[in-house]
Amino acid sequence: MSAVANPSSELLAPPATEAAGATPAASLKDRIETILATVFGVIFLGLAVVVTVETISRKVFNVSLQGADELGGYALAVGSTIAFSLALMGRAHIRVDVFHEKFSQRTQAWLNWFSITSLAVFALFIAWIAFKVIGDTMQYRSTAQTPWATPLIIPQGVWYAGLAIFALVATGYALRATGLLFSGKLDTLNKDFHPKSAKEELKEELDDLAQRQATEGDKP
Repeated sequence: MSAVANPSSELLAPPATEAAGATPAASLKDRIETILATVFGVIFLGLAVVVTVETISRKVFNVSLQGADELGGYALAVGSTIAFSLALMGRAHIRVDVFHEKFSQRTQAWLNWFSITSLAVFALFIAWIAFKVIGDTMQYRSTAQTPWATPLIIPQGVWYAGLAIFALVATGYALRATGLLFSGKLDTLNKDFHPKSAKEELKEELDDLAQRQATEGDKP
């Protein structure tokens, strides 16, 4: 595990670093990731309930809530922004790494740094564009062109919050990668920010399977 003086850097350490040993900052990061994943699940579980009620009411009572499609769009927009952060924290974003392992350690470090930095720049750009959208919505007091006429500032506000979280997480990761690069800690940089290998994915699946089996074994 790399020695990082800044606690905020430890909080943003990717899963590869956490495997070396649990720290309070890593535990906090795990809790944040768990909260985001829980919110993501609740959103789509709630949407499933709404769609079920809508379907039954239409078939049985010939009555429509007239809002399932609208809620589905909001759920997809908000859920996707949460998924951005979860994918980043779990190193699940797709990278083309056919030749990555064939490069030298220094070249790999620069490529890994460029990858996370460019992602952070893109996240900040998207957050900036979304902020302008929020400003226009507030200025014109826009409402949805639906039977509910929902004030768009409500779903857009939640959507923007998800984008802002993604931008903050990506920026924190980029700053940490920059610090590792210019301090010469190339091993740590490559370990924490390299594309997830097939062996790592297999190990995660096996660990998850072992955890589920242990949980099932504890049941009466």
